[in-house]
Amino acid sequence: MMRNIGRMTVLMLVLTLIAPFVAYHLASGAAIGALEGQLQRSLVLTNRAIATEIERFRYLPLVIGEDARIRALAARERSQAALEAANLYLQTVVKQAGAAELYILDERGIALAASNFATPESFVGHDYSFRPYFQDALLTGEGRYYAIGVTTKKPGYFLTSRIDVPGRAPIVVVVKADLLPLETAWKAAGVLTAIADRWGIVFLSGDPDWKYRPLAGLSDEAVERLQQERTYDGANLAATKPILPEGVTLPRGQADAPALHVEEGGQQLLAKFSLVEPDGWLVLAATSTADTGKVAGFWALAALIAGLVSTGTLYFLHQRALLIRIRLRQGEILERKVAERTQDLAREIDMRKRTEDELRRAQEGLVHSAKMAALGRMSTAIVHEVSQPLAALEATLATAGLLAEKEGAKKVGERLLDARSLVKRMQRTVKHLKTFGRKGASDLEPVCVDAVVRNALDLAAPRAKTLGLAPTLEADGPSPLVTAVAVRLEQVMLNLILNALDAVEGRKSPSVTIRRAMEAGRVSVTVVDNGSGIAPEHRDRIAEPFFTTKLTGEGLGLGLSIATAIVQEFGGEITFAEAPGGGTMATVSMPAGERPSQSLEAAQ
Repeated sequence: MMRNIGRMTVLMLVLTLIAPFVAYHLASGAAIGALEGQLQRSLVLTNRAIATEIERFRYLPLVIGEDARIRALAARERSQAALEAANLYLQTVVKQAGAAELYILDERGIALAASNFATPESFVGHDYSFRPYFQDALLTGEGRYYAIGVTTKKPGYFLTSRIDVPGRAPIVVVVKADLLPLETAWKAAGVLTAIADRWGIVFLSGDPDWKYRPLAGLSDEAVERLQQERTYDGANLAATKPILPEGVTLPRGQADAPALHVEEGGQQLLAKFSLVEPDGWLVLAATSTADTGKVAGFWALAALIAGLVSTGTLYFLHQRALLIRIRLRQGEILERKVAERTQDLAREIDMRKRTEDELRRAQEGLVHSAKMAALGRMSTAIVHEVSQPLAALEATLATAGLLAEKEGAKKVGERLLDARSLVKRMQRTVKHLKTFGRKGASDLEPVCVDAVVRNALDLAAPRAKTLGLAPTLEADGPSPLVTAVAVRLEQVMLNLILNALDAVEGRKSPSVTIRRAMEAGRVSVTVVDNGSGIAPEHRDRIAEPFFTTKLTGEGLGLGLSIATAIVQEFGGEITFAEAPGGGTMATVSMPAGERPSQSLEAAQ
């Protein structure tokens, strides 16, 4: 059974690969056939529209020729009154009938009267004997011809009738019909329809690019004839590219010519023709074949999907039989894998916990190391700060001893008060150092921002004195509270202040200012210096671990990296910008107000 299903699956796969090509071919043929039927119906409607538009004026020349004012022009001698009466009559008929123009030619082809006699483009006096419609009217009694007017430069369809007056020379009545409304309708409808004359030159078209272009290459005879008759006066027909491919023969005399495939304007078109008699015109209707490819592709895709679904169904049945047997053996294997994976996950969880503990201890060690590094950077200034009170204390006590020997109790008391103030000064310095250097604080608590800044300023005071400046604090309003660890926040402020002091070292007028402000529920502390500033190429890297611009031995490049991490733990951020007039602005921004008390480890 399984072997039979496998063979059927292979057979269906082969059929699936063949089916799309067959479906594409059949669907493409059906789509082309549908387009041909659509084009044929369009041609029928177009032929009727052309015949209707022409037949409106077919008998107008004969009717006009029966009027006495027109027949009077057949006399050899024509009075001015007769000419004016004919002109006015033709002008009135044009307005009523809707023709483009009406005019009368004598036996030589000279215009005697015209409906446009009062315009600058008047036909009166012009010679039109070269026009075929005049020659045909003299020979056969009527004529018809489409051309561009040599006087008005406007195209039109000319219908003529010869009027015979007994005993006088014949005259020819010409009506010019405007067929451009057909072209306008085709353009508005977006229909690719065109009319070509007996030489194959398109004179009306819904596509402006086709107008006055030959369907096929023109012969020398056709070019010469068109030049003589001035059919398309002003158009360079010989230089235009034919619409149909080279080698295609125009379907003249064929009642039902096959459709042609034409490439025009980068798209593939299907074109069909029909004849319009008695002028020998060709009516061309075309449409794009782009959708036929889409339709054929859809059916090819549908055939492919159907084949794949059928093949997949058979393959599914084949695989299902195999899976039923395999799954019977998978239970035990799966249980063993789950147990092994559970043990692996337990080991991974334990390893991750140990790794997190080690990382936390390493982070705390780095923070403490950074604090010790900051104290190390200030060691010289701190020793100087403590050694001065000690020397003064020694001198004060010696003086007090001498005064005691001389029994100057009052002066001894004053010296002892001086000694006590010196001891308090050393105690305050040592207290700040002890508080800053301790390692265990990690509970989040409400912290007074101004107090933190002042403690950091006290710690940095010895370093500032060595540079001959005193950093100032500019506070806006009462001191706000933030939720943080006071010692760690103090470490951040001290690091920024020390960096500012390092930046102004060697400047003529060093200045370091700390500004505290409150805006939109956030507290910002900005340390501004007038140092050399941060180089543009270093601005994006200053918070990277181990990145430093100091000389070897002056720093490890961890201060700003650790400070940034500490502020981020408190929900804040540190930004750096160029200060006005030069220097650097380092801003610590944190949410204002108290948050629920929790340990730093829990907050992480």
